[in-house]
Amino acid sequence: MNVVEKQIVLVGAPVDEGAGQRGCLMGPDAYRTAGLQETLQELGHSVFDHGNLSPAEVGSLTPPNRILRNYRAYVAWTRALHQKAAELGEGPGFPIYLGGDHAMAAGTVSGQARAAAALGRPLFVLWLDAHSDFHTLDSTASGNLHGTPLAFLCGLPGFDDLLGSPLEHTLKPQNVEILGVRSIDDAERNLLVSHGVGVSDMRRIDEEGIGTLLKPFLERVRAENGLLHVSLDVDFLDPSIAPAVGTTVPGGATFREAHLVMEMLHDSGLVTSLDLVELNPFLDERGKTARLMVELTGSLFGRRVFDRPTRSF
Repeated sequence: MNVVEKQIVLVGAPVDEGAGQRGCLMGPDAYRTAGLQETLQELGHSVFDHGNLSPAEVGSLTPPNRILRNYRAYVAWTRALHQKAAELGEGPGFPIYLGGDHAMAAGTVSGQARAAAALGRPLFVLWLDAHSDFHTLDSTASGNLHGTPLAFLCGLPGFDDLLGSPLEHTLKPQNVEILGVRSIDDAERNLLVSHGVGVSDMRRIDEEGIGTLLKPFLERVRAENGLLHVSLDVDFLDPSIAPAVGTTVPGGATFREAHLVMEMLHDSGLVTSLDLVELNPFLDERGKTARLMVELTGSLFGRRVFDRPTRSF
C-alpha cells in the first residue's frame, strides 16, 4: 500500500445534549471498541488517543430562544472543543474527533478554522449529512441544537454566547459543500440559497454520480491551497446499512458510494481533520454501524478494496 504515515490524534467528544434522542455520548467508546485505533495502525499510521474531553465551565446563561434544549451544555462543549481543535490544528497531528452528536462541530470546526487562519490558509468543509444543519437559534422549530452548527460556523448572527464573543474566523459559505442531503426545512433552504452554500442532494447524486460532484470541490480546495475538514454524520449513510442514528432518513448513500467518497478524499491528500458524528450505539445492531464507520475511516486513510477484509455488515 502506498500510504504516507500520519500522526493521528483521537479526541473523544461524548456530546449528546444537542440531539433529540440520548445515546451519542457512548459514541467515542464504541469507535474504540470497534477497533478504530487498530485499523489505523495496521495501515501504518501512528495513533495517539487523547481520551474523552469534558465540557468547559460556563456561568449561567439565558437561552435566546425558549425552545432551545440544553443550551448551556452546547456552549460548554463548543468552548472546550474549540480550544482543543485550535491547538491540534496548528500541530503536526491529524485530529479525528469522535462524537457525539453534530452539535460538537460548532467547536471542532471553529477551532480548526482558527488554526487555519493562524497558518494563513483557508479552511474548506465537506459536510456529509442527510441534513444541512443550517438553522439559526431563531429559525429552529425543534430546539435541537445539532441542527445549528453550520449556521454558526458561517457567521450567521445570534451565536455570540458560544465562544463568549463573535466568531472571528468564520467559514466562507462558498467553501462549504454539503453532500448527500435529503432533509432540509424551508427556513434552512432559504438561508442556504441566500448565503451561497454548496449543496448536492441525493437526487443530484443519483443523476450525476457522487464522484462527479465531489471532484470539482476537491479541485477548488487544491487550487486555493486550502485545508479540508470532513464532517461525517452517520445519517449520510442509508439506514439499512447504518441504523445507529436517531435521525434516520431513507435513501442515503450506499456502502459503495460512501467508500468511493473516502477513497477519493484519501487520493486527494487534502483532508487535515475529521469529525465522526451521530453514532448512537444504543440504536445499533451488534456494532454494525460502528464497524462500518471504522471501515470508512480506514478508506480515508489509505485502505484499498484489495486490502479490505471480507466482512458481512
